[in-house]
Amino acid sequence: MTYNFDPDKWYDDELFIIDTKFKQGTMDPKAYDRAVAELDRQLADMWRRLDGTYQVGKD
Repeated sequence: MTYNFDPDKWYDDELFIIDTKFKQGTMDPKAYDRAVAELDRQLADMWRRLDGTYQVGKD
């Protein structure tokens, strides 16, 4: 089994969805700011949980 999850790619995909909703007018500026802040929090939490045990090689 491989572990191919990329937190940065996940973040970019989620931000694209939030941006699209905002540009379509289905999300107001305050909701947009809250959604981005929550996304940033989730990414920071994710990076804290990744401990590097799935690194390949000596480095």
